[in-house]
Amino acid sequence: MDERAAAASMRQATAAPGQAERKGPVDRARKQELVSSLHQTFSTAALVVVTQQSGLTVAEATELRRKMRAAGAGYKVTKNRLTRRALAGTKFEALAPLFTGPTAIAFSEDPVAAAKVCVEFASKNQKLTVIGGALGEKPLDVAQVNELAKLPSLDELRAKLIGVLQAPATKVAGVVQAPAAQLARVLNAYAAKDTAA
Repeated sequence: MDERAAAASMRQATAAPGQAERKGPVDRARKQELVSSLHQTFSTAALVVVTQQSGLTVAEATELRRKMRAAGAGYKVTKNRLTRRALAGTKFEALAPLFTGPTAIAFSEDPVAAAKVCVEFASKNQKLTVIGGALGEKPLDVAQVNELAKLPSLDELRAKLIGVLQAPATKVAGVVQAPAAQLARVLNAYAAKDTAA
């Protein structure tokens, strides 16, 4: 047994149960699986924001992912070559030139959520930079992503719409109940008058 095989055997023997040995380069099947997964992500997303992240700590990346999930969005650090392959044939194909350097993508079905979280996080942490994005087939530059982030999300718009719709209903219920309440007070007054007499 040569030294490499002995070292691999030793790592495997000392690995925790269920923990796979870390392999070197990603094999062809795994790359195809990653491309398919990213292609599916691009097919279902309404918005993709491309970021460059340099030096984010694990805690910072975890915090960003947690905020993305809370907003109904996702965040993935990507391999540029695989991402460019996954973009082929999707509505976000125009983003391919942005994938150079340490990139990551934020994506959401909500047309605002991913932009809102990215821009907010980038404003507080200089290690994350928004470099562009796309809303459907429309490419967005940094300024447009920032403007998109200022818009209310779908959930916020729904809440406002429900508030607008409920306000007239509450007023109608108050108006309808007012005569009944007045009638009840009048009848109560007559009843009190009859018992007093």
